[in-house]
Order: sequence, then C-alpha cells, then structure tokens
Amino acid sequence: MKADQNELLTRTGPGTPCGAVLRSYWQPVALVDEFDPKLDPRMAQRPVKALRVLGQDLVLFKDAEGRWGLLDKDCPHRGADLSFGRHEGDGLRCPFHGWKFDATGRCLETPAEPTGSKLCERVRQRSYQVLEKSGILFGWFGDEGQAPPFPEFDCFAAPSTHTFAFKGLWNANWLQAFEVGIDPAHPSFLHRFLNDAALDAIGDNAAGKQFRSASAGEFDGERWPMTRIMREFHQPDISFEPKPWGVQLTALRPMTPALTHVRVTQAIFPHTFVIPLSETLTITQMHVPVDDTRTYWYSVFTSFGGPVDKEAMRNQRLQFISLPDYIPKSGRHNNWGFNAEEQRTETYLGMGEEDINVHDQWAVESMGAIQDRTREHLGTSDKVIMANRRTLLKAIETVQAGGVAPGVADASQAAAMRGPDTVDGIAPAGAWGTWWLEQAEAKRAGAEWAQVEADATATAGNSGE
Repeated sequence: MKADQNELLTRTGPGTPCGAVLRSYWQPVALVDEFDPKLDPRMAQRPVKALRVLGQDLVLFKDAEGRWGLLDKDCPHRGADLSFGRHEGDGLRCPFHGWKFDATGRCLETPAEPTGSKLCERVRQRSYQVLEKSGILFGWFGDEGQAPPFPEFDCFAAPSTHTFAFKGLWNANWLQAFEVGIDPAHPSFLHRFLNDAALDAIGDNAAGKQFRSASAGEFDGERWPMTRIMREFHQPDISFEPKPWGVQLTALRPMTPALTHVRVTQAIFPHTFVIPLSETLTITQMHVPVDDTRTYWYSVFTSFGGPVDKEAMRNQRLQFISLPDYIPKSGRHNNWGFNAEEQRTETYLGMGEEDINVHDQWAVESMGAIQDRTREHLGTSDKVIMANRRTLLKAIETVQAGGVAPGVADASQAAAMRGPDTVDGIAPAGAWGTWWLEQAEAKRAGAEWAQVEADATATAGNSGE
C-alpha cells in the first residue's frame, strides 16, 4: 500500500475523508454500565463522563428525566470544559460563568448577562443524537436529522435478558484492530493451544476461552475442541461474498475426503464483525476510534439459547480489564504478559489461555500506533483484508463525491440489516453449503426471541409495511 493511501484510511478526525465515512454510521460511545453506581460510585452523585470519539472531545450525561445528553465538551461561551459542569438535573451548568445547557444542547441560562438578555436564545451547544441499544449508547455524528435507521441485527433485536455488552481500550488505530478480527487465518496461529483440555461448558469459557469449546458436529465419533481443529488444519480455504451489510466470510478446513470444518463469519462495514462463540452464542464486535492511535472495541454477546448471566460474564472480564475506563491490565508496559516457557509448552503466543482478547490486543498494538502498511507483504490468505481496504477506499470516494456510504448507512437497505448468521462446525465435505444454513436455521429456531422477530418481519411484509 502507498503511504498516502495508508494515511487516507487511518485518519478519522473531523474533516478527514475517512472520518466522513465513519460519521455516516451510528457509533458506540459508552456502555450503559458506565453509569451504574455499583460499577462506578461517582455516578450516584454525578452521572457525567468526558469522552473522546473520532477525535472529538465530548461530554455525555444523563438528566433527571433519564434523557441522555451528548454535547461538544467546550462551552460555546469561552471554551471551558463542560465535563466539569454542575449537574443540576435538567442540564449541565458551566462553572466558569454559569451558562446552562440541557440534553439537546439548548442554552437555558446565561446568568451573568443583564436582566432581559436574549443571548441564550441565540446560543446552542452542538449536541448529538443518542440511542440505547443492548447495553450500549450510540451517537450520531453525521449531519443532524440525516441518521439512517438503526440496524435490526440479532445483537440489537434480542431482548436484554439474552445480551451482554462489554468493551476495552487498545492503543492502536481502528483499522488494524478491525483487520485482525476479520482475518480468517490467524486463529490457527495466534490462538493456537499446544495441547487440549476437557471441553468446557460455555458458561466457563465465555471470558475468551472460546477455542476450548467444541465445534458443531463430530469427527470419528468425537466432538473436537476448536483448539485442535485450528492447530491441525491451519491452511484454510478462504472465500467471501458481498452482502447488504458488508461481506460474508467462509473458511473451510478439509479434515478428510468426507468431512470439512466450516467457519462462517460476517464483516459489517465499516468496523464490525460477527463470529460464533458456541452453537448458541455469538459475538458482535465494533471498533470505534477514540482518535487515530486509540480504539475502543465494543462487544455484544448474544444468546440463542437461555438468558445470559450478565454479572458472571462481567466478573470474568474484570479479571483482565480495569474500570472505570475499561483499560486492559496487560499491554506494552508489561509485554502483554508474555511468558517464554508458556510459549514453548502451552500456547503458540505465550500470553495466557484465559483471555484470548490479549492475543488480539498484542497483534493490534505490536504493529505500532498506526500500522505502516507500506512495509507489508500480503499473501493469498489476506484476500479478505485486501477486499475490505478496496471497499473502504471506494466508500471514501463515494462520500467525497456526495454519495451515500454502503451498508448500514444506506437507508434504502434498512430492511436487509437483519441477522446475520454464523456457524462453526464439522460438515459433510460435499454438502457444507446446505449444512451450515441448516445449522443456522436450527439455532434461530431454538431461540424464542428470534422466532418472535421473524414473525414480526413476516407480518410487516405481508401487510405491505
């Protein structure tokens, strides 16, 4: 890749071409949990947080009526920091001169001005629309009033009892974070375990030990853990096909002439992937730039089986991530927990078995704050990476020309923003294409909430809505 292209794809602040593309989509800005006093006692007295998203400094607060306010952080009077504002129930008051703003950015008071002044009627702080979905707060940073419909993907359609949201900070650019996630070849190496343990129940491995769980289907009468499949069959046949939301990725790992391992995942443009965690649980992970050298990943775990235990899932992850800012305990400062003896005897990477997120974190952060793609030598196994970059370059060109960004940003495609399905399993080699669809349908049929959603869609279609 040429240096100017790398610069184009990695800069996301206000006024940048790639930033304009990302502002065509709803962006996660915070977890609802961040305002829970049990997790952050400060929120009991003052539900206010300073944020940085897409290189913009913001303040997020919840008023006494339960409304979310997301405003530019600099007071429109003389630029003081509104994240230190006095929370007065109906809005935030700047401590500098007492100017007060509600959740919509409307100026309520300018108390130092002469009696009868109409100044506050002419002042408005820039505010951003906020939606709460599956435990995540999303902001709209595009033109006011131009937000596309919010997608009805499974992670957002499922009831709160069947989803759990979490996040973490990586000190690197958003694009390399996303590219690690959509790379179908890397699990055979980065997440390789040198030995296999007893298969865990999903409640035990949901913290990141997903490669200890079994794939669907059997091999020689056995259910194989993903650790063994990824280790023994490390040359996947990778393919992808366009979908309304982005691309569907398929990685085939032939095991015998009769059986093949099939892993179908989804890339939702511009920075989200959907992968299977087990036969009944998926992960939808988004990668939003804090700025050009830091990225928050947001994950939604969606159950197609029973309700999830949010407290247990949160506690598992708090072993590895510190509140209130969701910063990993491992990082460059401690070599990501690298252990040479472990690398020799237990794992390919040597950075622990309990949380494979740190594996991805190392891959992302060790490239540098912004990866220098001019030094890459890409191969056939990188075909998805190359295709995604072409799509991003095309989207930048389209938006610069005044067009509509692809996928979720295109309101005309809203009805197609459902699902998408994933699978991980051992299939008949000659019939894997129908096998995986049958598996996906069976998973969906087993989820009562998914059936309700399907019935509602069918009803709407039959009524012409």
